[in-house]
Amino acid sequence: MLFVVTGEHGKGLGLAVWQAIERHYPQTKVWETHTPYLEKRNIHFYVNKCGFKIVEFYHGKNPAPHLQKNDENSPLDEMFRFEKVM
Repeated sequence: MLFVVTGEHGKGLGLAVWQAIERHYPQTKVWETHTPYLEKRNIHFYVNKCGFKIVEFYHGKNPAPHLQKNDENSPLDEMFRFEKVM
């Protein structure tokens, strides 16, 4: 799990950490991550800062295979899957 504590946002810390992770694992060909569809800050970070692409949207009729089913209309059932090809 990667997160920056509230109050430290906007200082480039998340991007610096992500770039360090990529440098540490240069053999990785494809990175994958997920975030809830309503997390605009996360979506901006992964797409506009880190270079990920949104490749899938999980929802009630297309559930995420790796997550447990929540209540019928739970926002946790609505997630984006991102990939970054190196």
